[in-house]
Amino acid sequence: MITGTTRLIAHIGFPTDSFRAPMIYNPWFDSRGIDAVVVPMGVRAQDYPATLCQLFTLTNLAGALITMPHKITTMDLVDEVTTTARVAGACNAVLRRPDGSLLGDMFDGAGFVRGVQRKGVALTGARVLVSGNGGVGCAIAASLAAAGVAELALYDVSAASSHALAVRLAEHYPDLAIETGSNDPAGFDLIVNASPLGMQASDPLPFDVSRIDPETFVGEVVMKETMTPLLKAAQAKGCGIQVGTDMLFEQIPAYLEFFGFGTATADELRKVARLPE
Repeated sequence: MITGTTRLIAHIGFPTDSFRAPMIYNPWFDSRGIDAVVVPMGVRAQDYPATLCQLFTLTNLAGALITMPHKITTMDLVDEVTTTARVAGACNAVLRRPDGSLLGDMFDGAGFVRGVQRKGVALTGARVLVSGNGGVGCAIAASLAAAGVAELALYDVSAASSHALAVRLAEHYPDLAIETGSNDPAGFDLIVNASPLGMQASDPLPFDVSRIDPETFVGEVVMKETMTPLLKAAQAKGCGIQVGTDMLFEQIPAYLEFFGFGTATADELRKVARLPE
């Protein structure tokens, strides 16, 4: 039941037909008796700056979840952004603070990092390869740097994307060893497929699986199927793995904390979620 005391969280993007967040957050709020609701809002790119400004004049709006195509634009529409958002170059959440100012943050990477840490992967001092340095890859790299990894190797078919990410990382994490240009997975503690490879059945594997050590943990962001060809190949070698949807569920506790709604575990969220089959 939505009432005059309900706190609203806008879920802004375009188009909205693929939005899954309301089917996870709202059942969770119901199960915990939390008077809040996530509301999908379709906003085209040309209308977004003015719309975001107007939305935050609503006194019962706690904040906003931001998705494509607005994550980069949001950086210039808030009063302050976190270091993680600066490194990622994008925001996917906006909080209105008590003084009315807007804080932007990025949680795509936090979901990935929380997931691998919960599976027992030690990130402090780790060597990590992130293949795919677009939006989600940048966010994951930013959160890995914040988690204390010692070395980040960055690879993208666009060398310029890797270079730009490396520059931002070096600015905020001067002690982090950064390499670019190689997709060789040998010798890493963790490798991440943050590229679209795996979305289509005809896609090549994002890494040379023969070069992956059995001790390496392999993480995936592709959510189209649970066990992608990469994960199947990695598991066959004895590697620990993380499926793409884990990143989605693991980032929601970080969002809940950001908006002041307490926290949850990914398992608790999965139990109450009402996602389509």
